[in-house]
Amino acid sequence: MTKHETQHIMKNWVIGIDLGGTKIDIGLVNPQNRIVDRNRIPTNDNEGPQAVVERIAQQVAELERNLPPGEQIAALGICTPGPVDFDLGMILDPPNIPGLHNTPFRQMLAKRLDMPVSLEHDAKAAGLGDFHYGAGRDAGSMIYVVVGTGVGAAIIADGQVFRGEHNFAGEFGHMTMDRHGELCACGSRGCVETFMSGPWLARRYQQAVMSGGWTSSTHTVEAITGEEVARLAEQGEPLAIKIVVEAGEALGIAIASMAMMVNIDLYVIGGSVYKCGDLFLEPARTMVPHYSFQSVGSRVKIVATELDTDGPILGCAWQARQLIR
Repeated sequence: MTKHETQHIMKNWVIGIDLGGTKIDIGLVNPQNRIVDRNRIPTNDNEGPQAVVERIAQQVAELERNLPPGEQIAALGICTPGPVDFDLGMILDPPNIPGLHNTPFRQMLAKRLDMPVSLEHDAKAAGLGDFHYGAGRDAGSMIYVVVGTGVGAAIIADGQVFRGEHNFAGEFGHMTMDRHGELCACGSRGCVETFMSGPWLARRYQQAVMSGGWTSSTHTVEAITGEEVARLAEQGEPLAIKIVVEAGEALGIAIASMAMMVNIDLYVIGGSVYKCGDLFLEPARTMVPHYSFQSVGSRVKIVATELDTDGPILGCAWQARQLIR
């Protein structure tokens, strides 16, 4: 049980779903908040919303067959890339799932499955997962920062997700760090994302090699990925280490600014890049005191997620439970 749940034993089985650009991860969550079974299917959003809803319904039915006798699924939570309208249950216009743009996805699922459904932004769902069941379970407030293909954040203050007036709060990756910096996909320059996302780790690595000042231990520089840069850094390649350390320093500067603004102490880092471990996180910790008041920076704690890919599913499951109380 978590600090925000009632003390009676929860008896409900729920479903948590992480819908991404290429795959849908569907988890069956038991009354003890453990993922006991899961299925993965391709997203195939090009088939349209109704087809995606139908394939999800088929997977839910398959998982339901694994329940103990007499049990049933009480509710479902699903998260998708943003932007989403939490209040209306709408997927708006995420660039990586164009086939689901402007879709009342929550209503479609609820009608097809005949059960309560919640729809959430994927970073916020992952943040809720860690807040209730992972690295933030003993905290009153925290910020979850996802550093992967993109960079985003979920702000959880006094146990509640802070959404902002239009549900766009948490666009951490598009805070400006250098107004003369690299051009970001959003159209601005020097965004946080251009310093640390997976694609930008690869791009900065390529730029360093092409400038002639560095040599690479790989023969496929043109096709290198952020994951490969991280792997090379773990193996001790000097250029890769430099790129990852600089990314960590940028993360620390951005977190220092956030801490000064919202006065939240705990920052949980998820996404693919966090798997670099302390090579990425320690430079961030080192930077925070240099870019914030001592009274603020000394309290900041930066840690890795404890849930990895389970976080979004468990966060969605937690939200599903709120629908049946």
